[in-house]
Amino acid sequence: MASCVDLHPVNPQPRQVAQAVAVLRAGGLLVYPTDTCYALGCMIAAREPQERLRRIRQLDVQHDFSLLFSSISQLADYAKLDDRAYGLLRKTLPGPYTFILPATKDVPRRLADPRKRSVGVRIPKNSLCEKLITDLGEPLMSSTLQLPGASAPLTDPDEICEVLGKQVDMVLLSGVGGVLCSTVVDLLQWPPRVLREGAGNPESLGLSVVV
Repeated sequence: MASCVDLHPVNPQPRQVAQAVAVLRAGGLLVYPTDTCYALGCMIAAREPQERLRRIRQLDVQHDFSLLFSSISQLADYAKLDDRAYGLLRKTLPGPYTFILPATKDVPRRLADPRKRSVGVRIPKNSLCEKLITDLGEPLMSSTLQLPGASAPLTDPDEICEVLGKQVDMVLLSGVGGVLCSTVVDLLQWPPRVLREGAGNPESLGLSVVV
């Protein structure tokens, strides 16, 4: 049974964050809160927890995962940014958006869209995510905690522990989660195109976005 740990939403306890980092480095799978909803996450090189994640969510191998970062400078090692994309990310992040960008060679081919060599990237506005990724020293591979057949992500901490406690290695809790996922914006073309409307308001991008 995974340990279910309550964390302060603004100042997460360093000792418990360190435990979560150790679980990740040992090849573990976490449940954790973001600025939108709860998510499942593991290290990008860890194949076994990625397979578990796919089984939990019943995802096929073509399903793309997002990479979560603590800063734009870290993100730039994994996604190619031109001046327009960089300016948009600087204005928008951290926040509830996922941007689709060209992947660099540092992204494993199995994590990038094989047709476009693209990757979804996020910088959540969440103190725990920032601390977790900073201490880990690399991005976190992530997928929304939405179970097969469900119309929305799991939000209740007690239910999350009960349902996922035997399927993951650690559960980080920080109150009731949100029900809206991030807004997904395709930056492989210009003007950008909204692929999914979620918690982030497309109008705040300040662009003429094609839906």
